[in-house]
Amino acid sequence: MEQVLLQVRGLTVAFKDETVVNDISFDVYKGETFALVGESGSGKSISALSVLRLLPGNAKISVNQMLLDGENLLSITEQGFCKIRGKRIGLIFQDPMSSLNPVMTIGEQIAEVMQIHFNYSKAEISSAVFKLLEQVEIPEPERRINEYPHQLSGGQRQRVMIAIALAGKPDLLIADEPTTALDVTIQAQILQLLKTIQKKTGMALWLISHDLALVSNMADRIAVMQKGKIVETDDTAHFFKKAEHPYSLKLLAALPSMDSCINKPIDTNSNLLKVTDFKVYYPIRKGFFKRIVDHVRAVDGVSFQLQQGKTLALVGESGCGKTTLGKGLINLIPNTSGTVFFNGIDLSELTTDAQRRNRSDIQIVFQDPFSSMNPRMLVGDIIAEGIKALYPEIGSADRQLRVAKLLEQVELPLSSAMRYPHEFSGGQRQRICIARALAVEPKLIICDEPTSALDVSVQAQIIELLKNLQKTKDISYLFITHDLAVVAEIADEVAVMYQGKIIEQGEVEQVLTSPQHAYTQQLLDAVPRID
Repeated sequence: MEQVLLQVRGLTVAFKDETVVNDISFDVYKGETFALVGESGSGKSISALSVLRLLPGNAKISVNQMLLDGENLLSITEQGFCKIRGKRIGLIFQDPMSSLNPVMTIGEQIAEVMQIHFNYSKAEISSAVFKLLEQVEIPEPERRINEYPHQLSGGQRQRVMIAIALAGKPDLLIADEPTTALDVTIQAQILQLLKTIQKKTGMALWLISHDLALVSNMADRIAVMQKGKIVETDDTAHFFKKAEHPYSLKLLAALPSMDSCINKPIDTNSNLLKVTDFKVYYPIRKGFFKRIVDHVRAVDGVSFQLQQGKTLALVGESGCGKTTLGKGLINLIPNTSGTVFFNGIDLSELTTDAQRRNRSDIQIVFQDPFSSMNPRMLVGDIIAEGIKALYPEIGSADRQLRVAKLLEQVELPLSSAMRYPHEFSGGQRQRICIARALAVEPKLIICDEPTSALDVSVQAQIIELLKNLQKTKDISYLFITHDLAVVAEIADEVAVMYQGKIIEQGEVEQVLTSPQHAYTQQLLDAVPRID
């Protein structure tokens, strides 16, 4: 019979009058991967932080039983718990950049754990840090050990977080959304790394996620949380065959499917956007006089066409040039060259005034809706800002009527106009940004990773909203993403970018089912799928 490592019974957490975790019970067995899934706000992370005693002082916690390998965690003092936290139980946070100390090298941050929990000599700590960096497959560990978090990529920072969590040699590793913001290939590498380390060390892994496809490949058992309660617990294989709870079935139904691209109707509408040999080069300056010695070729001779009322998905890993291309097309960044014809007009030949008027035809929805809105402005003013700037002849009363109509189109209540951005969820904020883009009646919207940080059910709602708007308003989308399952759901055509170039392009079904380039195949192989 499997041995229980962590046993929790009757855990309840409340803030003021709101109960966020409501009388939940669960076990984590030695050596297994236990997944806790659900939407944002369901109480997943709060449950883990409760076990680690990392909740703020205003949290009210009650629990009947909490055992770690038979030891009663409730009877341990805070001083005693410091010997458990980081040693017997490790934690990987969702956002490594905000979790790592920006003024300490990564070597110092890994060493800090050993200095606290082990009586190692300086030489032993140095050797152990180097071995951990090798274990988590950080390239060139002898150089990286002295670098700071900002000098590493997102995937490398997540590997450092794993190394810090492993430094205490934990019996249980809690991974809180460890791959949410990572590209699909980097995500696959991180998950494979966790599996390999788990196999070598025998530790248990408690995985917190909203990605059911990812969980299906990683977990032995799964528990589904909804509004603070665990509504279903099952072996992973049985759960994905015969999930029973309506909420579990809702989550499964919301998963984007790679099969969505099959048999999509293909039309030949007129071209709205034609891009030829588009480049964005950044100069590299060296020496006392800062002479230009070379260029970073962020976008290197890209050409493509986008039809009226259609969606072209631009896919590839972070750093391949997708976002730079999108921003370059609308002159949000300098150092561009090439030709961009929009609706038959060469944008490079437009005067400054004409370019300003043309902005109403091309709008952009950014990846992080919260940081792209002014937190001091009411939502109604945020949506109306573009109308006010580009159509000054429209009066205040008419602007308010248009804002009300836009809120209705993106399925938000009219009262939203009198609230601030921080009062909304991530999915609602993305709807506000879509309403802001629609306010000036564009023909083309550039969507830069608009669903990457959203729960699977909210993501499905945003995709459906964009598809409905496209049908009713004949809008074209340049959809920038690294999620190929989302591409299958929304796109008509797809272009694959790698190191600043488009290496493969075609109808979405052809590219996703019969890729011609090895890199495209690599992206497809990395997509987590439910067996």
